Amino acid sequence: MTAEVLRSRLPARITIVEVAPRDGLQAENRILATEAKLHLLDRLADAGHTVIEATSFVSPEAVPQLADADELMRRLLPRQGVRYPVLVPNEKGLERALACGVREIAIFASASESYSRKNLNRSRDEVTLTHRAVVRRAKDEGLRVRGYLSMVIADPWDGPTPTTVAVDAGRRLLDLGCDELSLGDTIGVGTAGEISTLLGGYRGAGVPVERIGMHLHDTYGQALANALVAMTEGVMVFDASAGGIGGSPFAKMAGGNLATDDLLWMCRGLGIATGVDIETLAGTSRWLGEQLGRDLPAHVSRALAMSPEGPPPTGRRPS
Repeated sequence: MTAEVLRSRLPARITIVEVAPRDGLQAENRILATEAKLHLLDRLADAGHTVIEATSFVSPEAVPQLADADELMRRLLPRQGVRYPVLVPNEKGLERALACGVREIAIFASASESYSRKNLNRSRDEVTLTHRAVVRRAKDEGLRVRGYLSMVIADPWDGPTPTTVAVDAGRRLLDLGCDELSLGDTIGVGTAGEISTLLGGYRGAGVPVERIGMHLHDTYGQALANALVAMTEGVMVFDASAGGIGGSPFAKMAGGNLATDDLLWMCRGLGIATGVDIETLAGTSRWLGEQLGRDLPAHVSRALAMSPEGPPPTGRRPS
């Protein structure tokens, strides 16, 4: 495929859903203070992000890293033009979110039975029943609802997820009233061919690609390649995490999320607009690594730190 043909199949612009404050921090051993989380949210907005997943209203006992969700959202000063969705697991979580003035939520389900039981302690059918009430109440309150679907490629206990199963599980979330569906390769085993097959399954089921986002993990180093093929299939929404942090506390083999830094570098080289400044974001990733006390897996933030005169021209948009 020539460069011209490739670019003809790519979107002019994508939306990045920045998930470091929620999906990223929930997997870290070190718990950041609320003040540091607020500073992270501000830095991400300063970089140009327009969608930043702020936190999760899950049980503090289950995810102690996000136990300050109520305080965080009450203290957060929203930016004009920036959305701050939060994850809610059930009606109790929704009540907490509404009390904090949240205007956008996400719900979570699994395409695999085993992960549903290990992560949510309920079968997939039971999760659907729980979410039905949550989505109905959220819609009554005028909230936007996003649906996360995990294990769309494979599950560490159940093995490969059949495309028909992944598509059926995703359509359940859309049928409940979700505005958008984020497809998660939770353990990062997917390859470009499998992503293309999955998206083809949704297309064949009549699901508009405009309602689909991708949530990719980089366990096997395939996240960028998978993002690129998803773009050629029409996907324009990608979850990514500053510094590449993230994973699942309930699926230990899950690697970090697709790094926002690395996604931005690829998009700049392909001439795809994101609205996010790569140098500012890379600086935030390095700051976040200092807060967490470790080197983060993103390649670009480390490379830019070793280039005091700025990035080489190969990383810039072609003329």
